[in-house]
Amino acid sequence: MNSKTVTLILNAPKSKVFSFISNIENLPKWATEFCQELKKDGDKYKVISCNPDAGELFFSIRSDQATGVVDMFAGPTAEQMSIFPTRVVELSDNTCVYIFTMFQMPGMSDELFNTQYNSLTKEFGNIRQRFA
Repeated sequence: MNSKTVTLILNAPKSKVFSFISNIENLPKWATEFCQELKKDGDKYKVISCNPDAGELFFSIRSDQATGVVDMFAGPTAEQMSIFPTRVVELSDNTCVYIFTMFQMPGMSDELFNTQYNSLTKEFGNIRQRFA
């Protein structure tokens, strides 16, 4: 299983970045390569993917402000979701780093994995602009 990690140093307080990233409603504002639309399905969320082959995916976030952990989960059903561990780490009062790790799951082609990685790096540009 392969993994790739993207990091982004931001001139913003950890609390501000954490509040933005951990709020599931903000996903379409920054994850523009992944999330065309976010909708509720009962008490759960679904992402309408920008990739027509992916369709709708269940999506959830579990976060902890004290540690800065923002674990994201996505998958075809609420019971079959893959983890995307992320974290906001304070470097100083007004500087933090956002760290996002993605994994190449069994059965995922190298091409798809690299396409998703390239999309993530573009989305980090959205986060950078948000906190510029």
